[in-house]
Order: sequence, then C-alpha cells, then structure tokens
Amino acid sequence: MLNFEELKGFLDEKADLYNRPDFIENDPIQIPHRFSLKQDIEIAGFLAATISWGNRKSIINSAEKMLAIMGDSPYDFVMNYSENDLKNIQDKSIHRTFNGEDFTYFIRQFSRIYKENDSLESLFTVSDTETNFQHAIERFRGSFLETEKHRSHKHVSSPYKNSSAKRIIMFLRWMVRKDKRGVDFGIWENIDQKYLSIPLDVHTGNISRKLGLVSRTQNDWKTVEELDLAIRKLDEKDPAKYDFALFGLGVTKELL
Repeated sequence: MLNFEELKGFLDEKADLYNRPDFIENDPIQIPHRFSLKQDIEIAGFLAATISWGNRKSIINSAEKMLAIMGDSPYDFVMNYSENDLKNIQDKSIHRTFNGEDFTYFIRQFSRIYKENDSLESLFTVSDTETNFQHAIERFRGSFLETEKHRSHKHVSSPYKNSSAKRIIMFLRWMVRKDKRGVDFGIWENIDQKYLSIPLDVHTGNISRKLGLVSRTQNDWKTVEELDLAIRKLDEKDPAKYDFALFGLGVTKELL
C-alpha cells in the first residue's frame, strides 16, 4: 500500500501520461471533438456520453449513426427538424436499449431547452453550498426530462436513486474541466471544476479499491462521494484529472 505522497505522485504521473489526445482517439470524446460550435459540442457530447456503455468501438459507431441522421449538424437539426424527420427516426435501431424512440425524445427535449437557453450549462449550475454535482444533476433531470413519465428517462441516471450517474459525470468533465491538453473542452465558463467527480464504472471502481481510495464494494453514488473525499485530498482544485489515471490503469491492466 502506498503512502499519501507516493500515491499522489503515482496518480499525478499517470494522469499526465494519459491526459493526451492520442490516448483518447478511440474514446467517445472524439465525437464532440468533431465540432467547434458550442451547442454542437454539447449535443454531440451528451448523446455520445448517454450511450457510453459496452464496447468503445460500438459506442463510437452508434454515435456516428446519430450524427449522420442529424446531417452532421446537431444544433441546426434540433432547432429545425420536421415531424417527418422524427417519424423516420422513430423505428431505427441506435445503440442497445437506446432506440429511435429515445433518440427522438432527446431531440425534442434539446429543441425545447435551446429555445429557452443558449447552453446546457445553465441547467447544471452548482450552488455555493454544494460540494458536487448531485443536486445539479437532479435539477437538470427535472428541466430536461420534465414530469411526464417516458421510457427515455432511464437513460438519464439519478444520484437521488443512488446511481453513480457515470455517463453524466463523464459529460460534465468534458464540458467543465479546463486545461490545455486538448482532451476536455472546458467550454463552460461559469462552473468550477472543483465540483467534478470521477465517472465511476467497473474499471475505475476496481482500480480505486486496489489503491485504497474507496472501501465500498458497490459502484453507486455513495461510492462516488467516498472517492470524492479521497481524490480531493490529492488535488482539490482539479480532482477529475485523476479520471485519466484510473481509466488508463484500468485499460492497460497495469495493476492486475
């Protein structure tokens, strides 16, 4: 077991190693990197993050399918689609349990949100009294999903239901985290990256346990908060940079 200084040194080194564009060229983040317009980046990023479970290559292929349907102009499409456009999507297969019906629902919600907001950032504002994005995610869910129950609601996870909300947390890292490495976008100017958490999945959870960062065996929101406490001792201003370290160690199986 490493002591604090050894652990920080080790994870800082791995974060530096993996926080590079060439390491993520096979990662879903490549999808929003195809755009320069803020709203295109947000929509492409949110859709790519939403379907980010399973094989990374199939995730990217499915995201490309959605981009093609939108004419490779996500913002223009959600603002100007016709009902016939959506009718043609309805029965399409997209990615696993995320189907054409879910995709059309998301398009409608994006359209409504962007008619009222310049950016998705305003839906994720964090209060000064909060320590992470738990409540902000729930506020976003209320705005994006509205109240009427729909099958697509299951694709936007809820920390209040103890979900790790891995895909939303990942999307937030992409949008909020600022550095000059060319991986994360950092296009949301008004939200501090200190509130970010590590996107928790099987790999990052296992690596975190091996390193003694968490003790809980489930990959749920309580474990996200346990990991928050540990990584913020390592860097309270930029905790999410350690996602690169944990993810990289999981992919390379260096600790197995």
